[in-house]
Amino acid sequence: MKILANDGISQSGIEALQDAGFEVLTVHVAQEQLQKYINEHKIEVLLVRSATKVRKDIIDNCPTLKIIGRGGVGMDNIDVDHARKKEIEVINTPAASSESVAELVFAHLFGGVRFLHDSNRNMPLEGDTRFKELKKNYGAGRELRGKTLGVIGFGRIGRQVAKIALGCGMKVIASDQQVGEADITLDFYDGQKITLKIKTAPIDELIKQSDFISLHVPSQSGYLIGKDEISKMKDGVGIINAARGGILDENALLEAIEDGKVSFAALDVFENEPTPSIKVLMHDKISLTPHIGAATNEAQDRIGVELANQIISILVK
Repeated sequence: MKILANDGISQSGIEALQDAGFEVLTVHVAQEQLQKYINEHKIEVLLVRSATKVRKDIIDNCPTLKIIGRGGVGMDNIDVDHARKKEIEVINTPAASSESVAELVFAHLFGGVRFLHDSNRNMPLEGDTRFKELKKNYGAGRELRGKTLGVIGFGRIGRQVAKIALGCGMKVIASDQQVGEADITLDFYDGQKITLKIKTAPIDELIKQSDFISLHVPSQSGYLIGKDEISKMKDGVGIINAARGGILDENALLEAIEDGKVSFAALDVFENEPTPSIKVLMHDKISLTPHIGAATNEAQDRIGVELANQIISILVK
């Protein structure tokens, strides 16, 4: 059986699949050539990340496909319902990258409150001539301890973000349409554990009380956070989006930064990905990463193994 990992897969995932008797192809096939390649090579399993789209044209015209796998959480680049109607299994790895995304959120958050993203731009250029001025500019940072973090979307990633926040001494407010409350367990290096219960609240309440807001919801139609929502937030709020582009109105965000309502923002995902707005990219109060939330060695390893195990359980009888 042939598997095409069109957006790559970890070596541990490859080895697990090969040990089970599968042939794994890791060549990247351009979107417009994908249907032809699948049919010519009689691909039975197609593995993708966010770069490759699996729409009805591929699903309808590639009769050898038995499984479509998404390395990651969101499956908005796959026509999932249509595939399942065609009796094609659709799998993903919702748990494998949660820790990595959560850590990136806090990398941005720590950087935002201490201006690291802007300081790292300007120190190489002006650190030798404007040192004292830069010191004054970046000397009004804030501590996270004692502040309130609003987590919108309280699934696996949102809960991992909450764990780090609680470990930093922050108060956590969460909002989720499906979850009423959740137990958050903090595991320590010596085997000790503490479990705290977090009850979710309406978004309107969350955005009014939070010093910082982190978004963790799937792709949806329309903005979750737009001009009206931002207007209800605390003055000086920080906003982090490491979920999906299009859930945060970037124009409204830029306006709010300019008038001081939002002190800083951090974006790992963008409305016009992979060609983000130049205004967003050039703004000195926005911390930027190119959609790398799950892109750690550890997460990629877990993703590969989890995909391999699911494929083996489905196809190896």
